[in-house]
Amino acid sequence: MADAGLPDEPVVAPEPATDDVLRVEHLAKRFRPVTALRDINLHLRKGEVLGLLGDNGAGKSTLMKILCGFHKPDSGQMFLNGEPYAPKSVDDARAHGIDTVYQDLALVDELSVFQNMFLRREKVRRPIPLVRNPLMKREARQALDEIGIDIPSLNAPVARLSGGQRQAIAVARTVNSDADILLLDEPLAAMGAKEGAQILDLVQRIKDEGRISIIMILHNYIHVLTACDRVNLIQDGVISYDKSTAETSVEELTEIVVEEYRRARAAARAAEAAP
Repeated sequence: MADAGLPDEPVVAPEPATDDVLRVEHLAKRFRPVTALRDINLHLRKGEVLGLLGDNGAGKSTLMKILCGFHKPDSGQMFLNGEPYAPKSVDDARAHGIDTVYQDLALVDELSVFQNMFLRREKVRRPIPLVRNPLMKREARQALDEIGIDIPSLNAPVARLSGGQRQAIAVARTVNSDADILLLDEPLAAMGAKEGAQILDLVQRIKDEGRISIIMILHNYIHVLTACDRVNLIQDGVISYDKSTAETSVEELTEIVVEEYRRARAAARAAEAAP
């Protein structure tokens, strides 16, 4: 029996572009009875900021976790700079130039600000393996200053910080890496207006440099149109919408999502009425 919501026609992968740094073709992922991704086709150009939209449970975070090596897809292919890409782990993806800010931030509450900034990427003196705490503190302060987030004490455990400050640490840690592609899973969650604006300013600076490509999961359509070059929408496990932000609007994006809710409600009512 076919899965409910499966598109009537196969989804065709977009034609390759010469400046694509990342391509995903016909990616699928199931978690036992749950189909998280059915047939994902996505591409990301060099220096581009791609906004990823979708309802809760649409598969956005699952896709990010496949791209960063946390999950393995059940089927489909990925290409990085034109070469097959199948990361064995998060560290392997990072070694290939892909780094991630996770929705749960992946911070350790008991560790200090600067220790979390360099978690699993500590600066170590050679040949004697001694951790270089003073150097990590200086670089952590510089990275946070570049974002414009004020965290007075780098020695404070992150458990004592606000949600926005914790989010800023996770973003600064990723931006401070040597990544070519950044995956940001709701980077503005838990942030106030001022802190969120600082992160958006940082994304704009990265975009202006044109070296790093970014995929961001966002829910605020104003943020999407402000920060992103292009927007993709995941529905029913496929990317159903791919458009330049210059060619769309808040009204169009809202109408698409509202229509999805209408279809879901109609399907639910039909199921309830069925004998």
